[in-house]
Amino acid sequence: MKVLIADQFEQTGIDGITAAGCEVIYQPALAEQPLADALASTRADVLVVRSTKVTDAMLASGSLSLIVRAGAGVNTIDVGAASRRGIYVSNCPGKNAIAVAELTFALILALDRRIAENVIDLRAGTWNKKEYSKAKGLFGRTLGIIGYGSIGQEVAHRARAFGMPVVVWSRRFENPTDPGSPSTPLGASRIPDPGTTLVQSPEEVAERSDVLSVHLALAGGTRNFVGSSILDRLKPGSYFINTSRAEIVDQAALAEVVRNRGVRAALDVFAQEPAGSTGEFSDPIVTLPNVIGTHHIGASTEQAQEAIAAEAARIVRAYKETGKVPNVVNLATKTPATHMLVVRHRDRPGVLAHVFDRLRAGNLNVQETENVIFEGAEAAIARINLDGEPPADLLKTIAGGNQDILSLYVVKI
Repeated sequence: MKVLIADQFEQTGIDGITAAGCEVIYQPALAEQPLADALASTRADVLVVRSTKVTDAMLASGSLSLIVRAGAGVNTIDVGAASRRGIYVSNCPGKNAIAVAELTFALILALDRRIAENVIDLRAGTWNKKEYSKAKGLFGRTLGIIGYGSIGQEVAHRARAFGMPVVVWSRRFENPTDPGSPSTPLGASRIPDPGTTLVQSPEEVAERSDVLSVHLALAGGTRNFVGSSILDRLKPGSYFINTSRAEIVDQAALAEVVRNRGVRAALDVFAQEPAGSTGEFSDPIVTLPNVIGTHHIGASTEQAQEAIAAEAARIVRAYKETGKVPNVVNLATKTPATHMLVVRHRDRPGVLAHVFDRLRAGNLNVQETENVIFEGAEAAIARINLDGEPPADLLKTIAGGNQDILSLYVVKI
């Protein structure tokens, strides 16, 4: 199995993938057309990327069966195009949670103590203890969290150490089985950790917060999710933190509350980020007073990158050894299947081939299939999900066309 790694990647991860018996092609500077060319020339089975964009045109040029995003989100990958081509897309959720939570609190403290302004004045030769002694402090102030996945939970843990009450909102609590929910599942529990208050809406989180931090994944339902209806509920002089994705926040609405409500903002993500890791940068939001920022470095600690590399290697190994993909994000949660054909049969060659051939002749498409072997491997039962109901005459043709079919019946699903 060939694995093309097209971004900077830890040596421990490369070693782990190599130890799984894969041929590793490490070309960390690939992007755009050179990446498409490399996919075509190497015929790689697996692509590992970090922040590099993966487009439909790139997928058309190669023979990939798996894309691993060495990070938490998959917004840089054309997941729809991958799904149409039968390519798994997987990611490494939760492995950068502590790193992002640490930066979140660094930004909260930087806002409260005006660290950036302190440094600028010191370097300019100005001493202004009188001005910079006006911090509010964090103890007893309420931290609001929108999105309570793995990162939001780590932020809440740290807030309690600072003596900050925590209020949270997450779609996961409203519908814990919703696969489109932007937060990481919390298992069976719908109750946040002790000391954390669950509220009914993101607007209520904003109303109750002295500091509001956003931790949503970027998905169809979260683009511009944090807009004026939420931001206008912030108290004058409160703090706003975004270490998730710039696209989640309505930038115009954020600029409005910074200008007119005295909200101070600390951002690690921007709408106008350069495509590469270095380059010219211009985004109007950073020109506003009371806005500070970092260079999209939330996940960029050695600890986080080592953990992500280990997880990416685990995904590749599992795929190679079992054919199954951990953390896959683009399998259908519900197929178009309407009926299940259950076939009890002797475990002999050609039985299922006969069944599938008759279904094809009947213009019925198989959506999913499972063949379970009984003890002793003499008999088996196949469960075949179909996109329609097989007519009675087709069932007779299937049952009578192979002597190893013991019985069959149809279940509506």
